[in-house]
Amino acid sequence: METPYPKPINTAQTRLGFVGIGVMGAAMASRLLAAGYSLTVYARNASKALPLQSQGAQLADSPASLARQSDVVFTMLGHPPDVRQIVLGPNGLLSGLNPGGVLVDTTSSHPGLAREIYSAAREKNCWSVDSPVSGGDIGARDGKLAILAGGDRGVVEWLTPLYNVMGKATYVGAPGCGMSCKIANQMIVAANMVGLSEGLVFAERAGLDKRQWMAAVRGGAAGSMVMELFGARMIDRDFKPGGYAEYMVKDLGMGVDVVEEKDERVASLPGAALNKQLFEVMVASGDGKLGGQGIITSIERMNGRPASG
Repeated sequence: METPYPKPINTAQTRLGFVGIGVMGAAMASRLLAAGYSLTVYARNASKALPLQSQGAQLADSPASLARQSDVVFTMLGHPPDVRQIVLGPNGLLSGLNPGGVLVDTTSSHPGLAREIYSAAREKNCWSVDSPVSGGDIGARDGKLAILAGGDRGVVEWLTPLYNVMGKATYVGAPGCGMSCKIANQMIVAANMVGLSEGLVFAERAGLDKRQWMAAVRGGAAGSMVMELFGARMIDRDFKPGGYAEYMVKDLGMGVDVVEEKDERVASLPGAALNKQLFEVMVASGDGKLGGQGIITSIERMNGRPASG
């Protein structure tokens, strides 16, 4: 059986696909399997699929093959060129997706590419939704992601049973708006990460106990979800990635590097530009594969502390 849009989604009939099963994607896919959905995955390195296969997932040999077997296909990839290749390239997802099929891109990607994919999908009588997520690896594991959905409102609402497995979706507008929403989200996350890093470095220099300092300020205006998710990790030197620091450079770049924009959807964002430079320093120091909370190491280096794990 199959349930392409607009047939109601249900665990017995709706066939799901997932491409991009790294830290975030694997956690999201695992929750869909645990909820009882049939899931097919694709990975260039097939060994990465083994944990999900042990939960019942099937492995496809190409994106097109996966799409032919799926009513809804999720992607969680690294960069916009990866999305373009996997979705629009030869033997890509859109080449195999059946009429009524829905692509759901949860990658933090470019709004213009999201609009391009939407148009290409509609030409095939398919649908595309750009719905990047926020909440990191913990949110993905616990099903508490903030899901920022752009596209056709009816399709977004139709996807609600699947979104509810992974977190809470908010419809934010037309195709591309989900990606724009995520870029704005990342500007705030980056600013909070840099601010939290500087607060911790200053507190240590001032002779304060860092845990006591954080406990004292978290209930006031300085408190944030970034502090809750990453404060203890920074103190404990736990830089395991939920999202790579190099991805923050990518995300901020889509907001501040506006040379390629041909419309007026641009803004002067000096704070985001500065934070992008700080994350670029982190990447240039060889730490691009650390989690974004590792930005504290760059602030520490500026203050004479040698790099440590």
